[in-house]
Amino acid sequence: MLGKRKRVVLTIKDKLDIIKKLEEGISFKKLSVVYGIGESTVRDIKKNKERIINYANSSDPTSGVSKRKSMKSSTYEELDRVMIEWFNQQKTDGIPVSGTICAKQAKFFFDALGMEGDFNASSGWLTRFKQRHGIPKAAGKGTKLKGDETAASEFCGNFQAFVERENLQPEQIYGADQTGLFWKCLPSRTLALETEQSSGYRSSRERIIIMCCANATGLHKLNLCVVGKAKKPRAFKGADLSNLPVTYFSQKSAWIEHSVFRQWFEKYFVPQVQKHLKSKGLLEKAVLLLDFPPAHPNEELLSSNDGRIIVKYLPPNVTSLIQPMSQGVLATVKRYYRAGLLQKYMDEGIDPRMFWKNLTVLDAIYEVSRAWNMIKSSTITKAWKKLFPGTEENSGMNIDEGAILAANLATVLQNTEDCEHVDLENIDQWFDSRSDDSSCQVLTDSEGVEDQAKPAETKPSSKTRKTELNPEKHISHKAALEWTENLLDYLEQQDDMLLSDKLVLRRLRTVIRRKQKIQNNKSH
Repeated sequence: MLGKRKRVVLTIKDKLDIIKKLEEGISFKKLSVVYGIGESTVRDIKKNKERIINYANSSDPTSGVSKRKSMKSSTYEELDRVMIEWFNQQKTDGIPVSGTICAKQAKFFFDALGMEGDFNASSGWLTRFKQRHGIPKAAGKGTKLKGDETAASEFCGNFQAFVERENLQPEQIYGADQTGLFWKCLPSRTLALETEQSSGYRSSRERIIIMCCANATGLHKLNLCVVGKAKKPRAFKGADLSNLPVTYFSQKSAWIEHSVFRQWFEKYFVPQVQKHLKSKGLLEKAVLLLDFPPAHPNEELLSSNDGRIIVKYLPPNVTSLIQPMSQGVLATVKRYYRAGLLQKYMDEGIDPRMFWKNLTVLDAIYEVSRAWNMIKSSTITKAWKKLFPGTEENSGMNIDEGAILAANLATVLQNTEDCEHVDLENIDQWFDSRSDDSSCQVLTDSEGVEDQAKPAETKPSSKTRKTELNPEKHISHKAALEWTENLLDYLEQQDDMLLSDKLVLRRLRTVIRRKQKIQNNKSH
């Protein structure tokens, strides 16, 4: 009598290998012998083929999926995705992460995302988190984490050979990457918010994802791709999404999903690249270099109909070394965005809480679009240095330029009401913060709750409006602001209005708000 067969637990990689061998025609019986499992287990793997493949494709390439033996997901999936994004960023920057720091960060994200439940960042949670993503024990013991230089060097050689073989010019080589942006973020010392908890403010969930895409010359920058949670945020009102200065998508997840990215690739990336290359007299042939931590389609699924525009993926753990958009481009966009946000606050000259109440995701979209437009082609060219040796030295944002920008803002802020405690160090830390440390104050107003609690304001009658519109009558700042807001809403609904026209009105709105504040101060 045969002895009892030893229980074997297959990894996801083993199951993928079995699926491949089944497709090659190898029998159930032979595979059961090779892997030491029953034939029924092999049949179950075939039955769950689609689920297994989808799980593998949707997993972070750095998550150790090949070693995993279970497809069980985290109870808090969104938190899990944000955490692995944060961890990979720390790893990219060579910042050591201990178990204590990891648990503290998980608690921060849980609160910031406004998640419900009784979450406890215990040692058990930490162990399961590390197992899910294949994080070695040594990763949290204070050793600086570096990219895989061997893999990076090998990929560079292969990619350069691919470019030469396909006869591609820098104009035909594109890179894209994404990052999270807490758009309601000011330096911690900027706002005197001693009573924030009792005045309708709470931890922010105001986060959007931005994706930058440009070619290696930096001369073709596609419109910024922005992903938010709301399909049509309240701030958009009657705006036509096609008229925004960015390409906007909505989803509930913390990172760009497979379906959203594929839609962007097919409907926006391919047509815009074809149009650009045609204008340059080049063959409509290109490659897009990607390095996405979360779910993304297989290379075979992303290509133009004629197969001339394709994608290439970087290997795991090389982002900090050779991913172009991670060589200072994304960081520079955030710096310009935060500088613009602070400048907007100073220009309006209103109370910090009023500024926060007025700031909408639509304002943030215009501001981050402006920040992306400010990125110089030379900054992008430098970011490709590792992949294309011979370009200028990579320095990301010019250090002197950043230092001057921070110094100027700090000087102005120190002479601005409610901002006297801001210093140069605080501005520098805030410029480089990821909205998860003490240098960044993240708040959101409870406008929706307040709107429901307060009775609706009585709108002026048509007779009153006509009187106010009479040029012989004095037009109040309040009325001017209302008309400006209405005109902005109108422009957003039109498909033939220039971005410059909208920006002029937005600047005018800022001036009116400032005048209104000055008048209010005089009346007190």
